[in-house]
Amino acid sequence: MSGLHRILGNEQIKAYFENVIAQRQPAHAYLLAGQPGMGRRTAADAVAMTLQCEAHGPQPCGECRSCRQFLAGTHPDVKVVTHEKPGVISVDEIRRQVVSDAAIRPYYGPYKIYIVPQAEKMNQQAQNALLKTLEEPPAYAVVFLLASGAQTLLPTIRSRCVSFTMAPLPDDVVRAELIRRGVREEEAALAAALSRGNLGQAIETASSEKAAGMQALIIGLLRDVKDRSIASLQEEVRAMREHGYDADACLDRIALFIRDALMYKATKDVNLLVMKDELRLIRRYADKVSFEGLEEILQALERARDRLHANVNFDLTMEMLILTVRDKL
Repeated sequence: MSGLHRILGNEQIKAYFENVIAQRQPAHAYLLAGQPGMGRRTAADAVAMTLQCEAHGPQPCGECRSCRQFLAGTHPDVKVVTHEKPGVISVDEIRRQVVSDAAIRPYYGPYKIYIVPQAEKMNQQAQNALLKTLEEPPAYAVVFLLASGAQTLLPTIRSRCVSFTMAPLPDDVVRAELIRRGVREEEAALAAALSRGNLGQAIETASSEKAAGMQALIIGLLRDVKDRSIASLQEEVRAMREHGYDADACLDRIALFIRDALMYKATKDVNLLVMKDELRLIRRYADKVSFEGLEEILQALERARDRLHANVNFDLTMEMLILTVRDKL
């Protein structure tokens, strides 16, 4: 069910919408900012479904005609704006799907609700067309603009919206949600740590075969780095590139492993580790590499990240990093 309880973290935003629903007095326009996966659509869906629910409770009942249609994606008074071209939402699409449609009263719900994903893709003409609706909205119209950032929209649009930015979630909240969805505890901990508070990204990481392949390759490199020839290590680096593994994601996983080794060396507390599945390898690094050596590897990771962002050759950058790890082990 898509009720307000599905908005994880972001307690101030949740409290605001709970009050809106209790009073049945929504604003005409909301701007929910944040990167994809941060819960913008979840929040918009939760509020829309609850406002339209025929039971008029603090959570949607899930059983009335309105709730059933919402869950099926066929509610006539809840519109999700779509666009044909991947990079732009055109003025014609906004006029047809929002402006003209908003002139027609709701079919049977108390509101007509419009959800605009990727609102930052509206061109200037589209935003100006939408502005006319926001300036003189019908009493029943509610618009949710979901954007990567508030600054991506015109000031005139922003000034007519109640704006919120979805905050990153604590790792323990992300981990608990992944476990609730059936992800193994160790995998959930790793995905949560890599996601930087982005639940959508964590869900994708936990379910991705490509991410699992990346993890296996990196752990294999770290396990065998001392025993393999330079030519063999270079082949593994080429394999990273040829598999299309994201460079930042690779560096994040190595950094997380090294931080685990540093944590274990300092505390010997297994419960503080993220990569508990690799405890044997973590112990090896903690035993063989000094505190200074582990810190130097982390510094080398940041230098590698800077080089990659400056478009330095991927293979050369990763080879230098792996050789640094090899030298410290």
